[in-house]
Amino acid sequence: MRVEVDQPKCVASGQCVLVAPQVFDQDDEGTVQLLDATPGPELDEDVRESAAICPAAAIRLVEA
Repeated sequence: MRVEVDQPKCVASGQCVLVAPQVFDQDDEGTVQLLDATPGPELDEDVRESAAICPAAAIRLVEA
């Protein structure tokens, strides 16, 4: 799985960082920052949850 983020859509809720801090971070304005575009399978559940709960739908998962 590959993770993509649409930073202009981000509303800085920070939910993704709380669920998957190994994959997501926030800049000084709170906008999502992608730390790992291809996280290992052990993070699949957390990454999928982050995408599902993102209020702006700014996280997209591309299946390999």
